[in-house]
Amino acid sequence: MKRTSKSKVVTHEQPIDIRMLEMLACPLTKGPLTWDPARSELISRVAKLAYPVRDGIPVMLPSEARSVDDD
Repeated sequence: MKRTSKSKVVTHEQPIDIRMLEMLACPLTKGPLTWDPARSELISRVAKLAYPVRDGIPVMLPSEARSVDDD
């Protein structure tokens, strides 16, 4: 993962804007999200959900999220 001069995290194909990530919260818990670049997902550890990021756009719908296990 590397940062570009425009405050973006560059992953395999999808740049994610850092400012956008700082503003997003889990729609269920209102808690913080962490970025998983390997799967292009935003993770809510409290809700144990992973929200997909498609074409650089977070899909913040619980119905589109997948369950994650505590690792």
